[in-house]
Amino acid sequence: MEQDVYMRNFLLLLVFSILSACMMGPDFHPPAAPPTQKYTKKPLPTKTVATKGEAGKSEEFIIGQHVENDWWEIYHSKEINYLVNEGIRHSPNILAARATLRQAYDNYKAQFGTLLLPQITGQFSGERQQFSGQEFGDTQSKSNSMFNLYDATVSLSYTLDIWGALRRQVEASRANVDFEKYELIAAYLTLTSNIVTNAITASALQAQIDATKSLIEAFSSQLNILQKQFELGGISKEIVLTQETLVDQTKATLPPLEKNLAITQHSLAVLIGKLPSETTIPLIDLKKLHLPEKLPVTLPSTLVRERPDIQASEALLHVASANIGVATANLFPQLTISAMWGYESEILSNLINPINNIWNYGANLGQTLFQGGALISQRRAAIAAYQNAFQQYRQTVLTAFQNVADSLRAIEYDAKAYQANVNAENSASENLRLIQGQYRLGGVDYLALLTAEQQYQQTVIARIKAETARYADTAALYQALGGGWIRCEEKRCLKT
Repeated sequence: MEQDVYMRNFLLLLVFSILSACMMGPDFHPPAAPPTQKYTKKPLPTKTVATKGEAGKSEEFIIGQHVENDWWEIYHSKEINYLVNEGIRHSPNILAARATLRQAYDNYKAQFGTLLLPQITGQFSGERQQFSGQEFGDTQSKSNSMFNLYDATVSLSYTLDIWGALRRQVEASRANVDFEKYELIAAYLTLTSNIVTNAITASALQAQIDATKSLIEAFSSQLNILQKQFELGGISKEIVLTQETLVDQTKATLPPLEKNLAITQHSLAVLIGKLPSETTIPLIDLKKLHLPEKLPVTLPSTLVRERPDIQASEALLHVASANIGVATANLFPQLTISAMWGYESEILSNLINPINNIWNYGANLGQTLFQGGALISQRRAAIAAYQNAFQQYRQTVLTAFQNVADSLRAIEYDAKAYQANVNAENSASENLRLIQGQYRLGGVDYLALLTAEQQYQQTVIARIKAETARYADTAALYQALGGGWIRCEEKRCLKT
């Protein structure tokens, strides 16, 4: 009966201590979104300017619309979809980020069980002992005692988290899991964006190579005409040499383009987790890419919840906040209770017998009395770490808003630049056609023809680059807005 009373009191003390425990340090609250409703000082146009052709379509900004999950499908390119899906399945960066998330989650579960739950240990032991009575002051003893001893016990140890230090440690561990989760989402976003951007770059380089080869063919045809005219004595050798120079200069632009295309294809191979030597990257026709007519523009208040880098930075801020609570709680006494219950006997067959029952319970209260101000300094360091994390968070938010603002303005001005370059190419093409006709009739000299050829070459390459910018900066906007990964995390982002 007395044993039952003691055990009941012990359990009541344990429950009361748990229920009455408090948590030191600040409770974390996510920072408020920046108090703004727009990304740029100057209002955005409703639509971008339009030009004839797929790459010249007007793009409309839809304020408040979320980003599609599989946003890269806006280009209607089977090749891009294939590359992105291959990258998601095979990229070492994604697989590594998944493993890191699993590691963080398992560490959290281990810490939760270690810190917040009682540690219960079962033990069974058997031993044979011999001792002399002289060890206990029996100088008359002439013989040694020998016996067996068997123990079967259950021990419990629990640190009462009165000040919340342990719970704050678990809170920090849980926030670290969130950090790794958003780092994984950021890895998805970075990978898909890089694949799309590199695929567009590859298609642009191929388009420039094709255009350059066509120019070389056209300039070479003109060179053949000039050589025949020279052979007939109609023009000087200087004109032939000048045209040869133009042809050779145009040919000289091919190797750098082909080199950059090869490098870009190698990058795509690595992005999808394959060796460049063992992978064939599908060619993407720039003319077949689709430019979306409607572009989502997430509200600023929503952006901070849908950018994985902002969410990751917020998770680190949460970790720093919880660490303040840990450092604060360590300033106060720590109470640990323990208990043991079991049986002890010299005869194994008689071990489980009420007369062999043994038990004990107790408590230990400890407090550091002097440590050279270490605990105070540790708390100040934790506060400084939180302030640092908060400023890092603010910088991440500022950079995110800059990314969106840059992308929105880039899309607006890309449309104008493309329109101007298309008009310039059309004018240069028409001018070259007229000059060629006049030159054949002797109405203009060769210098005018050379100038027209050079202008046309420049406008063709400039138009391809402007076309590429429209597709690439559209991808940059989707990346700046978070790529929709936050909202699809439950469906496939976090298959771990």
